[in-house]
Amino acid sequence: MKLNAFNDGVDTTGEEIYSFLMIGQSNMAGRGELLESAQIKNDKCFMFRMGRWQKMCEPINPDRPIFGITYSSGACLATSFADCVSNHYGVKVGLIPCADGGTGIDAWKKGEVLYDYAVMMANLAKRSSKIAGIIWHQGETDASNEEKAKAHKQKFIDMITSLKKDIGLEDVPVIIGELAYNYTRNFGDNPKIINNQYHEVASELKNFAVVSSEGLELKADGLHFNLKSLREFGRRYFEEYKKLVEKDN
Repeated sequence: MKLNAFNDGVDTTGEEIYSFLMIGQSNMAGRGELLESAQIKNDKCFMFRMGRWQKMCEPINPDRPIFGITYSSGACLATSFADCVSNHYGVKVGLIPCADGGTGIDAWKKGEVLYDYAVMMANLAKRSSKIAGIIWHQGETDASNEEKAKAHKQKFIDMITSLKKDIGLEDVPVIIGELAYNYTRNFGDNPKIINNQYHEVASELKNFAVVSSEGLELKADGLHFNLKSLREFGRRYFEEYKKLVEKDN
């Protein structure tokens, strides 16, 4: 048997892939239940693995287990987002997974490992795709402390501005997801503080949009969105993305 007889799911066609950089912490990486009946199958959607585009399947963003194996990598919001982009525009869509659970905004600043890794992966993905946007969800770690929550906005602006410059895409759309409204952790008003700051960022900077998390449900851990809500969140990310890219048309 010839080795090339094996179908490894790698995309080798000439049709352009429009890719999206996934960054943030665990609710971007995804902790949704991996139910076979809920899998999204789309032959035009891919994920970046070992520098190549492979067929999209969950978990898209490998992440370390937390709170035991129950809360390890799972379904994520980017899956339904990619499916919506592909179906609406009739294009191939690729996801570049770089999110890391439990990480605060300081871990994402320029010069830190997560920042450098995201830049490396984005620049590598540019060889075989056109980066069409950045999707971000992070803030639970910073919401654990009021001082950190209040300092979040400027740190985020500094990080995302540098990141876009370092990947050579200063005008690329950035879609930010709100923190949940119903955490059972003792966060106080800190999630609201961070959400308000994200809305300020979107009103002050070009090509930024914020996605509402209102009405979305959490898992029993009171911290991570469940599968149903992640699918809905991804669709909301798409609606905000579509508004940005079509507003001048």
